[in-house]
Amino acid sequence: MKHRAVGAVLFGGGVLLLALAAGLVFVVKPAMTKLPYDLDSSTSVAEARNATFLQITNGAAAINQADLKSTILVTPERDKTAALSGDLAGDAVVWRVGQTVDRTDTKELVSAYGAELALDRVSGAAVEWSEGYLDDSGTQEKVPYAGQIYKFPFHSDQTDYEVFDRDLRQTRVAAFKGTEDVNGLEAYRYEQVITDEKLPLPADRVGLLLGALAPGATSGDVVYSNTRTVWVDPVTGSYLKVREQQKKVLVPNTGAQVTLLDADFAYNDETVASSVERAKESRGQLTLLGVYAPLGLAVLGLAMILVGLLVSRDRGRGVATGRHAANTAPTRVDQPVVRDDQRQSGPLSDEIPPASTNWKSDEPTVPGQRAPRSDSDRS
Repeated sequence: MKHRAVGAVLFGGGVLLLALAAGLVFVVKPAMTKLPYDLDSSTSVAEARNATFLQITNGAAAINQADLKSTILVTPERDKTAALSGDLAGDAVVWRVGQTVDRTDTKELVSAYGAELALDRVSGAAVEWSEGYLDDSGTQEKVPYAGQIYKFPFHSDQTDYEVFDRDLRQTRVAAFKGTEDVNGLEAYRYEQVITDEKLPLPADRVGLLLGALAPGATSGDVVYSNTRTVWVDPVTGSYLKVREQQKKVLVPNTGAQVTLLDADFAYNDETVASSVERAKESRGQLTLLGVYAPLGLAVLGLAMILVGLLVSRDRGRGVATGRHAANTAPTRVDQPVVRDDQRQSGPLSDEIPPASTNWKSDEPTVPGQRAPRSDSDRS
């Protein structure tokens, strides 16, 4: 009975471990490959050496040269995420993003923008949300966000992706260009090339630029080029390194063109290092809970089930063998009959000698057998 109970406990424990392993694979791991609701804020810094840029100070526009620092702060909006409804509820998160570009020498602000948008929790792509906006001119503007913008999908593929460009307010293809090592971590490199495209700027803004930088011009366009390269962790889809080679040129209908921006921004070493460390930590959690833990639980569970079955089976065999031995034990009744002429006596035999009236002992202490009485004696 004890062996049977032990076997049942082992078998049940093994089944439970297999269920836990399946739960990690089919429930926990998919949940971990989604943007979390409680994601911490993150900051990335990119620097551009000896950049050419437009700077407006006290209403006066000038083209200057200096080193620039771009700082982007991403903050999850938990309350707005919780308020999402319809198709977005549970499947999207809301992020608030702010960027400032400063001169590193004078610490003066050169440009800034703010935005709020909703991202799909799995693909990381922007999704349509009625409250999303972009503010890069002092006024919030409704923008049709789409494609990848601050993140790539979990388990990114070696293929092309649509990446949103803030200046164009549209997506352009970022082509997969291969794999590279970034601080000891394999990264997928994607490249988006934008060449001489007109920016969708309001006419009044273009007019202000023309009046300050191209006197005599009555119309014009701002032409934009950018080679954006992103190095992505293929497991988590997070950016490990970003480089943007930007150029904006004012092209008036008369007069010389004016370069408004010519800068090569790239993540600084500290941002790259912290991005890689976060990706490694996330990778480790995914590997532990998605691979090693389920595999270990499955192996242990199968071993417990097997041992439980063996224990129960051995106990059954022991009981059956005991019963068979009890039922088939030989008795003296089953032994062959021994004839008198085959019996042996002696000190090593447990057989009882047959009764006889014809034996006599020579020992004086043993009385001899009396002779048969004659008729005369009887009388």
